[in-house]
Amino acid sequence: MTKRHWLSILTLLAAILLVGCDTGGTPPPSNNGTVSRPDNAIDVSIIYAPESDLYMPQVIDDFNRAYTQGLNPVTGQRLAGGERPIYVTGKSGSSGTVMQGIVNAFIAPNNQNVEQPVIFQPSVSHWLALANYQSGRRIFDLTQARGTALAPVVMAIWESRLRAIQDTVGYQDIGWEELLDVLKSPNGWQDYGIPNGRRTVYYGHTDPLVSSTALSTLIAEFYASARVNGFTGRRLTSAQVNDATVQEGVRDIEQLIRHYSSRTTEFKEYIAQGPDYLDFVALEENDLIFINRGLTEYQPPERLVALYPKEGTFWHEHPMGIVNANWVTVEQQDAARVFVDYVLTPDVQRLIMSQGFRPANADVPLAFPFVEENGIDPEQPRTVLDVPDADVIAGIQQSWGLVKKQADILLVIDTSGSMSNDNKLAQAQEAALAFLNTMETNNRVGLATFSDRIILRVNIDDYERVGEQLYSQIRSLRADGGTELFGAVQESVDVMNQQSDETRIRAVVILSDGEDTGEQGYTLQDAINAVNTTSNALNPVIVIPVAYGSDADIQTLNSIARASNTRVQAGDPENISRVLDLIASYF
Repeated sequence: MTKRHWLSILTLLAAILLVGCDTGGTPPPSNNGTVSRPDNAIDVSIIYAPESDLYMPQVIDDFNRAYTQGLNPVTGQRLAGGERPIYVTGKSGSSGTVMQGIVNAFIAPNNQNVEQPVIFQPSVSHWLALANYQSGRRIFDLTQARGTALAPVVMAIWESRLRAIQDTVGYQDIGWEELLDVLKSPNGWQDYGIPNGRRTVYYGHTDPLVSSTALSTLIAEFYASARVNGFTGRRLTSAQVNDATVQEGVRDIEQLIRHYSSRTTEFKEYIAQGPDYLDFVALEENDLIFINRGLTEYQPPERLVALYPKEGTFWHEHPMGIVNANWVTVEQQDAARVFVDYVLTPDVQRLIMSQGFRPANADVPLAFPFVEENGIDPEQPRTVLDVPDADVIAGIQQSWGLVKKQADILLVIDTSGSMSNDNKLAQAQEAALAFLNTMETNNRVGLATFSDRIILRVNIDDYERVGEQLYSQIRSLRADGGTELFGAVQESVDVMNQQSDETRIRAVVILSDGEDTGEQGYTLQDAINAVNTTSNALNPVIVIPVAYGSDADIQTLNSIARASNTRVQAGDPENISRVLDLIASYF
């Protein structure tokens, strides 16, 4: 099938999502506020996927600037008599969160998350179909969808790892089947010719309830499992999604996970540190190009390459579109179409391509950075999966709690005397209780505290069984004594090592101000070594520190976090929900 044919399909599958309010007041400034709004402008707001931050602020400003110069930005001609200028404002937001905010604007307008943009540019049109399905309304006309930037979902894998698999199996087309074989191999990567290789595979992806890449990846996993179990149809249906055998196959793939994350940005930084951190991660192709061009905090030790799974993947088309709602005027809809036309002009498409996205305008030839040195194959993907119906996508999201890798979690709370300062212990208690309120019932949870010594207060067990005990213990905590942080880390890891189920994520969440004053002789290196000793386990222990207080020892907590490839989170009492979302995203 030709590229032009695929583009026409993508154009039909995307959606125009223009949600806007003409309040009569002055709208917020554009992203960088460099262009003033003309008094008689038609206001168009846009919320776009986070990866579009690479180019969208410039596109918006260039568009607005043309009008201030009296020019139509699409044609370059002078504005005709009576033709009003258009003024676009924008911000970025996670596609799933924004989609739900737009749905809430229809069915739950008093919800905290309500969005009413004029244009919405999610990464992929899955979200547009889901919005129609969840709202029970034809919010988006999917037949009028127009893709604006193309990116296939890939597995970003180290070249040495991919070559090792190909050399071992004797063929080039690799997919989930071969990645699972590494996990099942008795000696892991050593059986694939990698000296001192790990026994296990480190894989990561984000949250499919929020992230486009994760949602497409999860759908692709269902396709792969369904094919293995005899499915031969073109499009996945609810029968496959609800099939226990298919779900078990997806669960097997998810066993490759080291830990999850809330944002693709974090995985881009993690994997750039090298094969010791992650073997492969689900990304859009543009993210892989971004890493290989040396634009991340860490310089990759070798080249990442795009694995386009042989079982198939999805194109992300970054659609823009128009919403049918009583807050969107016909004039705003027409103005929004002008902006979409502008984004598809050759000059703008070349700008978008410079940031690692394939042009959606078929008249713009593929050029740099789409070169082999950046780890991509312009001829891929060869197998593109059909987008399932919206009810099937919703069913896959609903199955997430069943197929994801479950977790054993030990909450470790600092009850030393320093935690009484600035209300730090009270903040930690509030955060811990709120965290438990969001706990999935399939997870197992325990509680430990430390001051001069560590005390295991609640043994790790099914959350439904120990939930009340956890609440009671957390509420009763009092601050006193020294801070045996390093010993607490080591003993917490020892507790996690007693969890014999190798199919579960093992996580220690430490809520502390981070300054060790213990007298038992433990050192920071002891704590780091304890974490590192689990690195060859099928499920290494991850430690997630949450820092409390303006005087928190961030450097120490960050050293502990780096040992398990996590990051310190700030225990901000003003934004507990955000911190909890970040913590919960690991499992």
